[in-house]
Amino acid sequence: MASETRDTARPSAPGGVSFSLSDPTVRAVFYQVLVVGIVIAVGWFLIHNTLDNLSKRSIATGFGFLEREASFGIGESLIDYHPRDSYGRAFLVGVLNTLKVSIIGVVLATVLGTLIGVARLSSNWLIAKLASTYVEIVRNIPPLLQLFFWYALVSESMPPVRQALNPIPGVFLSQRGLFVPVPSADPVWGTMGVALAIAVIGVIFLRRWAKARQERTGQPFPIGTASLGLLIGLPLIAYIAGGAPTALDVPKLQGFNFVGGVVLTPEFFAILVGLVVYTAAFIAEVVRSGILAVNWGQTEAARALGIDSGKTLRLVVLPQALRVIVPPLTSQYLNLTKNSSLALAIGYPDLVSIANTTLNQTGQAIEGVAMIMGTYLVISLGISIFMNWYNKRIALVER
Repeated sequence: MASETRDTARPSAPGGVSFSLSDPTVRAVFYQVLVVGIVIAVGWFLIHNTLDNLSKRSIATGFGFLEREASFGIGESLIDYHPRDSYGRAFLVGVLNTLKVSIIGVVLATVLGTLIGVARLSSNWLIAKLASTYVEIVRNIPPLLQLFFWYALVSESMPPVRQALNPIPGVFLSQRGLFVPVPSADPVWGTMGVALAIAVIGVIFLRRWAKARQERTGQPFPIGTASLGLLIGLPLIAYIAGGAPTALDVPKLQGFNFVGGVVLTPEFFAILVGLVVYTAAFIAEVVRSGILAVNWGQTEAARALGIDSGKTLRLVVLPQALRVIVPPLTSQYLNLTKNSSLALAIGYPDLVSIANTTLNQTGQAIEGVAMIMGTYLVISLGISIFMNWYNKRIALVER
């Protein structure tokens, strides 16, 4: 009788499926649903409370301000911009400037950090000590102080515009930055860009074909030479076919500044060099730890086969070390991208700087901060997705 009572008291669904919290699966689902519900409720309360307070104080909300005229200038821009343009276009300028610093910085920091990391393991005592000193000094100085140092180095040590240094014809260096000539506008440059894109696609397919050929026949293909020939040859053919223009847009002094050519401003120089030098110190340690993680027997085996040190590092050690290097390297890429927001301190018009000016003029603080957070989130997720894909692609496959 007691057994029958217990059976009838236990709640169950049709078909005999139990929903008792004593079931670990049911309990796990219940608590997850409960947590999600609490998060949604808290989020709804915060949003509703914020909107209610803004309404009571007659503070405008929404992103309609992005269509209004910005009415402020921006010193550097990858796209055409005028103060008469909208806040939305100004924000786009900031995003592109941030991406420019981040992409160039990631590439340069990777190269410099790899070289320094390898140098720390050098058998040459002087090179190893110099690399070690660089790492220990640079990574223990706050990045903001380093940005101030590099900015002051250019702005204080360089001559004024009218006394600009002219090391080679057409190149000028002053407190306003480095001015260099560039090729004049011509349709051939677009054609060369298309040719380069075709060459890159060709290299991808060529590498796959060469790998399949080697696995099938055992014969290696000179993929490096062939790839270099494609990447240089196709754009060169397009350049020659387009008439091989040689006209240059040379900087010229007009009034209080140079016009023409392109300029590397002190602000861009300071933020780029500061981030590269700082991040490279951490990447160097990541590379060093990855190399040390590779069993020394791999190097000994390569030497026994008569492979020189350079090829051993490039073909044997580094490919195996990448599985250790890539995960922490992703964190350094993310740090460099987020540290680019320090550009606000030296006047470089990045995302944070332009968004800060926008929210000060419009009073749309919540929207402005949300746009900053959303943009950095998208960029960071993009970096993480790419690096995770690359990490899976280079992972060693056990047989």
